Amino acid sequence: MNLRDLSYLVAVADERHFGRAADVCHVGQPTLSTQIKKLEAELGVDLVERNPRHVLLTDAGERVVERARIILREADNIRELARRAIDPEAGSVRLGVFPTLGPYLFPHVVPQLRARFPKLELLLVEEKTEEVLRRLRNGDVDAGLLALPSHDDQLHVEPLFEEDFVLAVPAGHPLAEAGGRVDVGVLAGESILLLEDGHCLRDQALSVCQLAGADERSGFRATSLETLRQMVAAGVGMTLLPELSVRPPVAQSPDIALLRFTDPVPSRKIAMFWRRSTALGDFLPEVAEQFRRLPSELVHPLSAV
Repeated sequence: MNLRDLSYLVAVADERHFGRAADVCHVGQPTLSTQIKKLEAELGVDLVERNPRHVLLTDAGERVVERARIILREADNIRELARRAIDPEAGSVRLGVFPTLGPYLFPHVVPQLRARFPKLELLLVEEKTEEVLRRLRNGDVDAGLLALPSHDDQLHVEPLFEEDFVLAVPAGHPLAEAGGRVDVGVLAGESILLLEDGHCLRDQALSVCQLAGADERSGFRATSLETLRQMVAAGVGMTLLPELSVRPPVAQSPDIALLRFTDPVPSRKIAMFWRRSTALGDFLPEVAEQFRRLPSELVHPLSAV
C-alpha cells in the first residue's frame, strides 16, 4: 500500500468514474484500474463496485476512503511543514470564499498581501459556503473566508470584520427621494429580492427581513448578487447589498439608490476558518491579520480570538 494508490482510490470515490479519476490523477485509466485492483488484492477485499453505468464504493471501500483522506491530508501536512521550515512565508495557500464576498473583498486586500508576502502564492477557490466547508474538511483548501456563525469543533475560527448591509432601491423609489438614513422598519410589508438557496447572503438577508416584517418577493430568486443589482436597476424591487459590493472599484448604477440604515445597522460577521490540524497553523493568523486591516470606512474589524 502506498500514498499513490490511496490517492487513486480517493479520486475514484470523488469522481465515481475511472476515466475522470484517471484524468484528475494525470495517469492513464488502465494504470489507475490496475493499481486499485492491486490494492484490493493486498487488502483482500473489494473496494469498488464496477458496472457499465457508474462506479460505487463497497462498504469497505467507503471506510477505507475515509481513512485514506486522513492519511493523504497528513502527508500533505508533512510536506508543508518541511516547506515552511525552509521559508515560512513561501509556498501556496488555497483559500475558499463564497461568491458574495470574494470579488468585492479581494481588490482591497490582495495588494497588501502581495506587499507583505511577496513569495506567497494565493490560490482562490470561489464556492458556496457548504462547498467551501466540505473542501476545507477534506483538505482541498487550506482556509476559508465564511460568515459567522458556523460551528465545527475541527475548525479554528479567526474573526476578521463586520460588514454592514445597505438597502438598494430603484432610483425613483419614494425612499430614494426622501434621502438620508433609514430605519430597518421601512422594510415592513415590503417584498425583498433575494438570492437562490445555498447562498449564505440569502440566509442573512432573510434574517433581517423576518426581524423587520418583510417578505421575500415570490416567483424570483437570483443566481448572483450582480443579477440582484440588475433587477433593482430595472425597477423590479429592492434588496440588501453588502457594503463592500457597493464600493469602488465596483461601478455604481445611476438607476440604483443606496440607503444606509440607522443603528442598529444590519450586518454580517466574517471570519477565517482553518483545520486545527493544519501545518499552516502558525502562518495563517498572519494572513488573517491582513484581512482584518481593511479601512474602517469599509468594515468594522473584529478582535482575534
